[in-house]
Amino acid sequence: MSVQLLKRKFTVEEYNLMAEAGVFKESDRLELIAGEIIEKLPVSPRHAACVRRLNALFNRKLAERVLVDSQNPIVLNNTSEPEPDVTLLKLRGDFYKIAHPRPVDCFLLVEVGDSTIDYDREVKIPLYAENGIIEVWLVDLNGEAIEVYRQPEVNGYQYQSRFVRRQTLTVGAFANVSLTVDEILG
Repeated sequence: MSVQLLKRKFTVEEYNLMAEAGVFKESDRLELIAGEIIEKLPVSPRHAACVRRLNALFNRKLAERVLVDSQNPIVLNNTSEPEPDVTLLKLRGDFYKIAHPRPVDCFLLVEVGDSTIDYDREVKIPLYAENGIIEVWLVDLNGEAIEVYRQPEVNGYQYQSRFVRRQTLTVGAFANVSLTVDEILG
């Protein structure tokens, strides 16, 4: 006889209350995905360098047009609060002091993947589509490519494309802003 074990899923509110109550250590690298608390892997130097490079590129090319944010929460729905590596947010005078950004506030989310590439592609990208994130880039450090996802639907993104070295891509919301894969990967 097999026993079906039940999982306890958490809401964003419960997750944040646990953090405020000190259930997690400050050094814990966690995010809430579909009601489950996921421990994030340590960041490799290569991953960190790519995130820093993206921050510098976006700040230089989109200064005063967006808020470039790194590894901070986005509230997707009642059970998911991921922390994308880079997010281009709508400008707000309060810098989202009252509440974390929501999908409607996001121009672009970027996930940088090396050891987590399959998880990012199979779990996070569909979650972003389901919640209406208009554009996501997945930087595949191992494959030296950038996957671009646009036009979200409940079942995934209608538009998907892969860019490799010596190719140029643009941010959908800012068609006049282009970056090369080489600039991003270094």
